[in-house]
Amino acid sequence: MISRYTCKEMEKIWSDEFKFETWLKVELAVCEAWAKLGKIPKKDLLTIQKKAQFNLDRIYVLESKLNHDLIAFLTCVAEFIGPSSRYVHLGLTSTDVVDTAQALQIKASVKLIEEQLIRLLKILKLLAKKHKNDVMIGRTHGVHAEPITFGLKMAVWHEEIKRHIKRLKIAEEEMNVGKISGAVGTYANITPQIEIMACKKLGLKPAPIATQTLQRDRHAFFLSVLAGIGNSLEKFSTEIRNLQRTEVLEVEEFFQAGQKGSSAMPHKKNPLTCERIVGLSRVLRGYALAAQENVALWHERDITHSSAERVIFPDSTSCVHYMLVKFVNVIQNLNIYSKKMLKNIYLTHGLIFSQRVLLSLVDKGLTREKAYLLVQRNALKAWESEVEFKTLLLEDEEIKKILSVDEINEIFDLNYHLKHVDYILKRLQII
Repeated sequence: MISRYTCKEMEKIWSDEFKFETWLKVELAVCEAWAKLGKIPKKDLLTIQKKAQFNLDRIYVLESKLNHDLIAFLTCVAEFIGPSSRYVHLGLTSTDVVDTAQALQIKASVKLIEEQLIRLLKILKLLAKKHKNDVMIGRTHGVHAEPITFGLKMAVWHEEIKRHIKRLKIAEEEMNVGKISGAVGTYANITPQIEIMACKKLGLKPAPIATQTLQRDRHAFFLSVLAGIGNSLEKFSTEIRNLQRTEVLEVEEFFQAGQKGSSAMPHKKNPLTCERIVGLSRVLRGYALAAQENVALWHERDITHSSAERVIFPDSTSCVHYMLVKFVNVIQNLNIYSKKMLKNIYLTHGLIFSQRVLLSLVDKGLTREKAYLLVQRNALKAWESEVEFKTLLLEDEEIKKILSVDEINEIFDLNYHLKHVDYILKRLQII
């Protein structure tokens, strides 16, 4: 399904053309910095700025012979510039260009991902407000527990996405660094001033220290944050899938006209987009693991990270963006069945009010152990006989001596469980 993904902006960011354009920006920023320090004559800088360009096909031909993409790129650029090209890449190593340019690619991709997170956040906020009083059963261990509201469920998701936006900003900040310090990071053939000036021109901060590479703990953290976003999208999608089960059917993925759910069974309406998101979250975690493996490079650098990063960065950013786009569409068009939610609350014959009965008996002076035994005795009987729990309580002689009919009736009021909904949503600044 990802093969039909058509986000042209994300596609462009990780294209060879954009990569080489970004490499050229880094090289030009360094040349301008050298010129300010008097190392490159002004006329040569003007020539470099005017003539510097590249041809993709020519780079590919050169790379096939040289087996080095950065040298192929520099050779191609030099063919356009002429003699003044001797000043290009002055004092640099390949990774100065590659790592610094990659930071710019990541910065551009984060912008697209953040846009989708903000879209999702707004939709979840609207759903939390709209459905704040739509009562549904809360489930623990997959079993009916006590009433919540669908709005509260959306509020939980809303807060989770807010946290991801914060984490993404932190990860972006850690990746928003350039490294222009030479072969092993000592500035032996360049000066720290060049790095400072070039990074400023590019909108990056200089890395406080580096070897030949930026240290890959930064990259591992960034991809872990993307995997975390995927984890939450998997969690949300799994919840929708569970709530769409035939026996539950409290929500349902939108099923458009002409859509088909099964090649064999025409009646099927499957949560296919949510299932797709769950599957892709597993891929994202795999990419994050590869980034963790990239941290332990040999000495001042080796190249084991490079081949992996050519896959995991384009794929991770594209994958999480795709997942967000798809989930935004799911949640925006979600069919929400409030009446079914209310109906399902009573499937267990009122057993969901058992804690209130327990606490009421304790308030009347019973020990917790004694109260628990009284409530559980009737609860188990309700399960087995399918008689209403309240009816059994009203017939229980021991309980009748402690709780009045009115007190028992009041225990089964759903509104009791809604009394703090507004407080919670206000605390989250949803209402």
